[in-house]
Amino acid sequence: MHILVVNPGSTSTKIAVFENEKELFHKSLSHPVEEIAQFKAITDQYEWRKQLVLEAVKQAGCPFDFAAVVGRGGLLKPIPGGVYRVNDQMMHDVRTSEHSHASDLGCLIAYEIAKDIPGCQSFIADPVVVDELCDSARICGSPLMERLSIWHALNQRAIARRFAKEQGKRYEDFNLVIVHLGGGVSVAAHEHGKCIDVNNALDGEGPFGPERAGTLPASGLIKLCFSGEYTEAQLLKMVSGKAGLAALLGTNDMREVERSINEDHDEKATRYTDAMIYHIAKAITAQGAVLCGKVDAILITGGMARWGYLVEGLKQRCGWMAPIHCYPGEDELEALALNALDVLNGTVEAKEYK
Repeated sequence: MHILVVNPGSTSTKIAVFENEKELFHKSLSHPVEEIAQFKAITDQYEWRKQLVLEAVKQAGCPFDFAAVVGRGGLLKPIPGGVYRVNDQMMHDVRTSEHSHASDLGCLIAYEIAKDIPGCQSFIADPVVVDELCDSARICGSPLMERLSIWHALNQRAIARRFAKEQGKRYEDFNLVIVHLGGGVSVAAHEHGKCIDVNNALDGEGPFGPERAGTLPASGLIKLCFSGEYTEAQLLKMVSGKAGLAALLGTNDMREVERSINEDHDEKATRYTDAMIYHIAKAITAQGAVLCGKVDAILITGGMARWGYLVEGLKQRCGWMAPIHCYPGEDELEALALNALDVLNGTVEAKEYK
């Protein structure tokens, strides 16, 4: 069975074609900022990006006999983990959501391509809004709001299954703390196959990262909001996008930061990177408390997991709590394909989004 995978990002669309578990083709389509700027909303890009995907697949010589097209899930309503069929309600919700992200395009592109192929199904899997939080994790110190679950669900759960397979067991057999180190940082407590606590890695919670501010002093943020010096859009960028190391050091390119530390011995870069490691480590050990100290392993993944300085810093601060295993990068294309394959093979039942 052939499966087409579509993973839209802010300035790229990653695509792959799988034959069962075997990858036949993959490509990352770059989208210059000036081209994206012509679209008023992210969801307006779906027809343009869809055509680019179709052209790339045709140029690769892949036959259009797909059994499924699976896309990266977007900012939908909170839902349990799993594979979901793309339906009208899902497409309506990504178009009208209060938040927006390029991953919203995944379900739209998957549906539009699949509907023109006889017998082809369209899915998403483990979107960023997977919500399996325990009740205590939802409660914060104000009755006016609850904590939100927005995190790197797809990659974290894929890495958890990979680790479990290496141990000859199932994901559900373990208590894990998993850390995704990307533009944002999500640190999650996984208890026997469910993520019972995780920081909102998109817009203002947890440790800061290359592009996210993480948790900020509440009174300081409120004063900024009422200072009259910034618009709402500017303030939101200060939390997500132009925040974290991007604001502190003027770059979100961790290769540049790494060079500054290793080659230039830049004290400022070292100071802020060490602070980021400190806060990530603090979040990891906090999730150990969520699991009552019963942590089988700490798994570190994402693009920044390739950086030895950062990983060694986390091991020094957290290695006492549990064995640490590192899985650099992301296997999101493969994870999406395998999730769809499980449905096609009948080992997993696709869920209906409501």
